[in-house]
Amino acid sequence: MLKYAIEDFFHFLQIERGLSDNTLHSYGRDLKHYTNYIEKSVKKQSWDKVTRKDIMGFLYILKDEGKSTSTITRHVSSIRAFHHFLIREQIATSDASLHIETPKKERKLPETLSQAEVEKLLHIQENTTLAIRNKAMLELLYATGLRVTELITLKVSDLHLTMGFVQCFGKGSKERIVPLGDVAKNAMENYLEVSRPKLVKNKQETALFVNHHGRPLSRQGFWKILKALAIDAGINKTITPHTLRHSFATHLLENGADLRVVQEMLGHADISTTQIYTHVTKTRLKDMYKAYHPRA
Repeated sequence: MLKYAIEDFFHFLQIERGLSDNTLHSYGRDLKHYTNYIEKSVKKQSWDKVTRKDIMGFLYILKDEGKSTSTITRHVSSIRAFHHFLIREQIATSDASLHIETPKKERKLPETLSQAEVEKLLHIQENTTLAIRNKAMLELLYATGLRVTELITLKVSDLHLTMGFVQCFGKGSKERIVPLGDVAKNAMENYLEVSRPKLVKNKQETALFVNHHGRPLSRQGFWKILKALAIDAGINKTITPHTLRHSFATHLLENGADLRVVQEMLGHADISTTQIYTHVTKTRLKDMYKAYHPRA
């Protein structure tokens, strides 16, 4: 019976490997599904008779059922671990899972704002000290595509308004220079002249953006500000701190920017990371075509 080997495997995982109940439950769910398929669909009564083709057939069924890539990947891991155990215990003479490939993880297209939505979001009335700061932050973020961590760790000395660029340190402490547009420059000048001096309590503070206590702004603090501004602008999309970065890249490519240039400004080490934005623009192009072409 196939189930006896499964029971032995779980005894091994629990006693010798000391796995948690949650992990054991995950293995159990996956392998019960797999065993049912081998027993009922393939009709094999010995694990030694199971082949790579049998395992692939099971994985194809998972895919046909609409299971996510992460779910299928988890099943593959469970099946591999089990078949390794079968070899170890000499229950099977060959490892049927040996050349089973883990499916590539799907890359979700990032949520972006349209150019009209960005205009609405950035239409901030600069009538308070904090509103001036918020306007400067969002204009800078959209103008440069900085990561939020890069934004909130900027120092005043990283900003070079006369020359029109900002200097930042991204992942792996890699330095990069990103140009600033006139709108962002004007917003930053207003913040540095009018707002920041009122917010900063300690004149030795070097952080560019500070909260109402005069201390460096946190990621959580920025996120709260962004969500509140999105609600005020009447934007119903779920906006995260990365949304403006995604929108920055997408809008540049939509307007004809070179992919390598966008890669450099985003600070991506590999251009394949930047290429996801070309999928966004292609998807939007198809939607526009279907919406407006009379024979679409």
